[in-house]
Amino acid sequence: MCGVVGIVGCSTVNQSIYDALTVLQHRGQDAAGIVTIDEQNRFRLRKANGLVKDVFQEQHMLRLQGNLGIGHIRYPTAGSSSPSEAQPFYVNSPYGIALAHNGNLTNTEQLRDKVFELARRHINTSSDSEVLLNIFASELDKFPTYPLTADNIFTAINQVHQIIKGAYACVAMIIGHGLVAFRDPFGIRPLVIGKKVIDNQKTEYMVASESVALDILDFEFMRDVEPGEAIYITQDGQLYSKQCANNPQYYPCIFEYVYFARPDSLMNGVSVYQSRILMGQKLGQKIAREWKDIDIDVVIPIPETSCDAALEIARILNKPYRQGFVKNRYVGRTFIMPGQAERKLSVRRKLNANRIEFEGKNVLLVDDSIVRGTTSEKILEMVRSVGAKKVYLASAAPEIRYPNVYGIDMPVASELIAYNRSVEQIATAIGADKLIFQDLSDLIDCIREQNAKIHHLECSVFDGKYITEGIDANYFDALEHHRAENKTIPPNRESENLEIYNEGQY
Repeated sequence: MCGVVGIVGCSTVNQSIYDALTVLQHRGQDAAGIVTIDEQNRFRLRKANGLVKDVFQEQHMLRLQGNLGIGHIRYPTAGSSSPSEAQPFYVNSPYGIALAHNGNLTNTEQLRDKVFELARRHINTSSDSEVLLNIFASELDKFPTYPLTADNIFTAINQVHQIIKGAYACVAMIIGHGLVAFRDPFGIRPLVIGKKVIDNQKTEYMVASESVALDILDFEFMRDVEPGEAIYITQDGQLYSKQCANNPQYYPCIFEYVYFARPDSLMNGVSVYQSRILMGQKLGQKIAREWKDIDIDVVIPIPETSCDAALEIARILNKPYRQGFVKNRYVGRTFIMPGQAERKLSVRRKLNANRIEFEGKNVLLVDDSIVRGTTSEKILEMVRSVGAKKVYLASAAPEIRYPNVYGIDMPVASELIAYNRSVEQIATAIGADKLIFQDLSDLIDCIREQNAKIHHLECSVFDGKYITEGIDANYFDALEHHRAENKTIPPNRESENLEIYNEGQY
């Protein structure tokens, strides 16, 4: 899971992209990058490992000149922390193209060979995003005329949709042309577009992973980019759009609403905040129905994604709602940290239990989901250490029993606490006196109630149903092998700070 942003402005866009990336920081904390096009038609790039505020210093921002730019924050799904994997990526032919990508391709290895054999393009990293960029570039290279027309670009994206498989929301820039954005035919990963009118004359455009990035820069939310749709905005601000997929369907990722997206975002016509309120209502009703004999003194959320759901649960159960944990906001999300040991160590640094809310009480803890169980186990140990009598746990999401292949770091089933375990076995493993999960049908209703046009949701982590082709036992075997290999590579923490010229010189 990553975050992308692209802006075509009337003035320098470096600060705007920086600000947008800071509000998308929850989507990835491993690396960040920005590339702009300056007045001499040169790419200006800065990318490095770390948070946005650490990657970009004053000297970097001064170099990132230009009215057109894209940005990316990275969350690795293969365990690699090399800065060579940081985005955006760049190729010098044709024209000069930079691209940033949120999601995960599921046929990367086949594509890597194809790119070399058919287009003689070398892939320098293990990133699927670099593969995607080179396929896009090779399709654009088939048009002999200059400049490219909007139809040329849309035809190339149509071919990209037919070649690659998986989840992708992309922003790209083409030297001498403008900004391009496109979304996979299932709309798995989110992408929105907005505009801002300057002095009642010129219009600036922005695309981003979440609408909150538009909000903080005062861009007017226009709409979601449709599944399979492509957007092309020229350097002088002309907007073109076209459906480029042969059979687009809405299958947005349900986990965006459970965990990843900010509550103040509007995604696929659905308020993330309202969906979490509904999750609490559905789960509260299930608890009231199935746990009639359970004595609960207080309802306490495990911050922060579960707070809205926990408040509704407390209301339905007519129990006190309390904030029992104090959070250190300067520690990253444990779930998206690349190593299991790092996650375990970080839990205690991240949260501290307020003894007065737990001592001598039967506590119902509420979490948004339970993935590996590492965080839950440590939190329950902490709660018991401050004197809780009974510790019950409710998850606003169903059991996560299957790997995710579309950009969330859940690629190995054996790492999931619910894999081949019953609810009772999961409760025993994490140390809960009792455990309850949201029903999948109820979770789906929480999203669809707000937008009936969403007929399907991508729920593979819960039901094991993958909507793209080729996801089978052989695929997972190869994925696990690749993941194990990456874990043996020591991370290189050097940064990349380049000025890239459209002639290919550095």
